[in-house]
Amino acid sequence: MSEKILIVDDDPGFSLLLQTILRGEGYDVESAPNVKAARELGTRKLYHLVISDLRLPDGDGLAVLEFFHEQSPDTPVVMITAFGTVPNAVEAMKLGAFDYLGKPLSSPDELRIVVRKALDSARDRQDREVLREESARRFACDNLIANDPRMLSVLELARKVAPANATVLITGESGTGKEVLARCIHRNSARAERVFVAVNCAALSPTLIESELFGHEKGSFTGAVGQHLGRFERAHGGTLFLDEIGELDGNLQSKLLRVLQEKTLERVGGARVISTDVRVIAATNRNLRAMVREGTFREDLFYRLNAFPLELPPLRERPADILLMARMFLKRSASEMGRPVPRLSPEAAELLTGHTWPGNIRELQNMMERATIVAGDQVEAEDLPMPSDTQARPVRFRDIERRAIEDALARNNGNRTHAAEQLGISVRTLQYRLKEYGLASPGEG
Repeated sequence: MSEKILIVDDDPGFSLLLQTILRGEGYDVESAPNVKAARELGTRKLYHLVISDLRLPDGDGLAVLEFFHEQSPDTPVVMITAFGTVPNAVEAMKLGAFDYLGKPLSSPDELRIVVRKALDSARDRQDREVLREESARRFACDNLIANDPRMLSVLELARKVAPANATVLITGESGTGKEVLARCIHRNSARAERVFVAVNCAALSPTLIESELFGHEKGSFTGAVGQHLGRFERAHGGTLFLDEIGELDGNLQSKLLRVLQEKTLERVGGARVISTDVRVIAATNRNLRAMVREGTFREDLFYRLNAFPLELPPLRERPADILLMARMFLKRSASEMGRPVPRLSPEAAELLTGHTWPGNIRELQNMMERATIVAGDQVEAEDLPMPSDTQARPVRFRDIERRAIEDALARNNGNRTHAAEQLGISVRTLQYRLKEYGLASPGEG
């Protein structure tokens, strides 16, 4: 199927010239004489390329550019500029136009080259997007969303380590999602079809945890009325998640190290050596390096666990993710309750982004569940039971938006079109925000 090109120009002679050249190259070419006609065609059809004059009877080429960026972000737009309006074309390129052509053409080859480059660039970009989506599908994490650069870096590292069999140590404050990330790594590993076993080392007494981890034989201690398989044996072939690993005492640290090194274990009260095939992912909210220095955590076990460290940042250091996650939790809670998803009012959004989140993601999730229950169509500020620390640390929504824009531009090497797409706004809106926040280049505002 030939590639579709739309030419937007009110000069019939020049439009016909472009159509003739491009049809001679095998393209499927259509034309529109003004902004209105271009919008009507763009609403009904998908074009691979749009070539638009900057000056049109009912507006300008920037209106065409903005429409197609919103309607079909992958469609490149080339501007046509007459002598004396080149600065306007350069401005259009800053707003996302791919390139511009002079009017009249210097030669048919000028048109052919620009069109080919634009189509090739769009195809390369679509190929990269397909690869990115395939990569995201391969690293599927329903409960993990991120736009913050630090968190995106953590997820990229997790994606890389998931297919390996390396031991992973996840650190971070309570409530930052350590078990969620561990389950995500397991789900994207070669062990995904096998069992994921989680154990909270802090929730078991020292007298029980050895039996829970390694199992016991009948009669090995008072109350051992039968044989018991430990978590390592139950996780055979799969993944064992050891949460709060820093709570293990010295005796258990030694036994765990031996199992990790030798890949064998003995049940409590047993003499038989049992082979284990388990991938271990450990997690802690404590500073294990400091514990090693203090002598409360074995240095050799630390280095064995720390083969591939991942540090989850606290939610207060991920401001770009707060509203994304809040909306995700609202949607999930509303679905579970069979209710419409409420919107966040600007005042509620400002409260959320200004909170310090000592309970991290867990606190946000609980707050959104409550908001879903008490709110109507929209979550208002009074629906959020914020502690007093929010008042002591006011953070304006404008500050969060400005940082999100700066981060998006940095990730896309200053490309405003790509940044706007990631932010979910139009290029023109982004341009307005850049001027509003004093981020536009000199001469732009």
